[in-house]
Amino acid sequence: MTDVTDEPVDVTANLAAIKARVSAAEVAAGRAPGSAQLVAVSKTHPSEQIRPALETGHRVFGENRVQEAAAKWPALREDFPDIELHLIGPLQSNKVAQAVALFDVIQTVDREKLARALAAEFERTGLKRRVFIQVNTGAEPQKAGILPQDADAFIRACIEDHKLDVAGLMCIPPVDEEPALHFALLAKIARRNGITGLSMGMSGDFETAVRMGATHIRVGTAIFGARPVPA
Repeated sequence: MTDVTDEPVDVTANLAAIKARVSAAEVAAGRAPGSAQLVAVSKTHPSEQIRPALETGHRVFGENRVQEAAAKWPALREDFPDIELHLIGPLQSNKVAQAVALFDVIQTVDREKLARALAAEFERTGLKRRVFIQVNTGAEPQKAGILPQDADAFIRACIEDHKLDVAGLMCIPPVDEEPALHFALLAKIARRNGITGLSMGMSGDFETAVRMGATHIRVGTAIFGARPVPA
């Protein structure tokens, strides 16, 4: 694989710049320093691109695919055992066992079958992982996530029936709509269900997300550069 650009990416400088912007957004919103956790999205980037971020002390990362994470992160964890790895892409039920073994947080719980499979795997292994419920705030047919009108019942089922540790809600707004509207909707659903975690905001809109209460923001391109594509 090769990058879409030949220009070198200074991951260390990019990460510092993003963290400075997150801190400034927290101050502007009257929030406590560090109340918005930066999830550095390393999907499609090789281990050698991730190491500079680890060497600065950053430990929270996001990956989209179970198989890709399995190829990269076990070796990185040997050198940096305090990594916190988030699954931020769709999870197929047949990959639940591997995902539970690899990831510390699963942000994309969005259907009953997956909730059942996770609960069974937690019971089987004795492992517990925090989960976020993905809400399809734009009701986009091509996008994963529980629909907003179904979210309350699904959240209750995850907590009460499946005994999942629901730490928050997650959304990916439509690219052609004002993200603040979707962040507000996600926050409203979270409030009425007593959930405090909000994973929302990416490279182009994370400052808006911080202003609207995000506890986790997912930033990839602004840190690691353009995603690699096949040569």
